[in-house]
Amino acid sequence: MARFDMTHSEMAPMGGEARAETFCDMGLMYATGRGCDVDLVAAHKWLNIAAIKGSDRAAELRADLAHTMTKMQLAEALRAAREWMTMH
Repeated sequence: MARFDMTHSEMAPMGGEARAETFCDMGLMYATGRGCDVDLVAAHKWLNIAAIKGSDRAAELRADLAHTMTKMQLAEALRAAREWMTMH
C-alpha cells in the first residue's frame, strides 16, 4: 500500500496553496487507487484537510465523493481528519 508521509515530504515545509494541493493529490490517490488500494475514508480525509487548507478543487471533489459513501464511512473520515488536524 502506498503511503505519503508529510513529515518527510519535500513539500511539508511549504505553506498554503502548495501544501493544500499535496493533500488534494493524496485524496485523489486514495479515491482512484493510484499506487494503492482504493480507500474512500482516507480519500475523504485528505480531501477534507486540503479543503480546510484552502483548496477549492478538494472541496468539490470531497462533496462528490461524499455522495458515494455511507454515513459510517463519512463519520470515520471526519473523525480521522479532525484527529489529524489536532495533531498537526
